[in-house]
Amino acid sequence: MLPLGFMKIVTGEIDVHTRGKGTYEITAEVERHVRESGVTDGQVTVFLRHTSASLILMENADPSARRDLERWFDRLVREDDPDFIHTHEGPDDMPSHIRMVLTRSSEVIPVHGGRMTLGTWQGIFVFEHRRDPHSRRIAVTVMGL
Repeated sequence: MLPLGFMKIVTGEIDVHTRGKGTYEITAEVERHVRESGVTDGQVTVFLRHTSASLILMENADPSARRDLERWFDRLVREDDPDFIHTHEGPDDMPSHIRMVLTRSSEVIPVHGGRMTLGTWQGIFVFEHRRDPHSRRIAVTVMGL
């Protein structure tokens, strides 16, 4: 085991501009951060700094899988729920927060040989839960040797 002083920690950010509800792949941008960090073995942490969008690992080969997920979430957490009182920013306000809580705001992916060890069909996506376009900021931390 090497002393902690040999570990490299590199931080950065990714900005994603969404066009409204949907999934937006950021795998290539995260891969770029890993590559530029020079870390060959370790992990990358990706953290979305918002409460009305989330991060997901999802099928990236067939877009219909993501469309099915988006439609399922629309049925699971409906915007017309009369019990919601947190609607200051519109009818999608509270549903977007609930959808974020049901998913995640961060992902940790192992890095081996200078590359993320994602599965064959896995991609990293911002899952936008609001109807209107938004700018989303993602913190990226690559740690390792």
